[in-house]
Amino acid sequence: MVSRVTSSLLVVCLAVGLAGCGDTPGQRAVSGGLIGAGGGAALGAVTGINPLTGALIGGGVGAATGAVTAPRHW
Repeated sequence: MVSRVTSSLLVVCLAVGLAGCGDTPGQRAVSGGLIGAGGGAALGAVTGINPLTGALIGGGVGAATGAVTAPRHW
């Protein structure tokens, strides 16, 4: 059986791999928010924090980061 830590690490690794999805700031904000929410929920469950709280924090940080780091098209 896979442990909670292993499952969480797998989710985080997949999230990092998908972090560059999207071309516009809006697309990157949505994908970053969804990835952040998933990662935050997983980390919240592992660390003993409420998974909903982790999802809210992770989603907010992921959305902001995705919107700010959108690639510039010259």
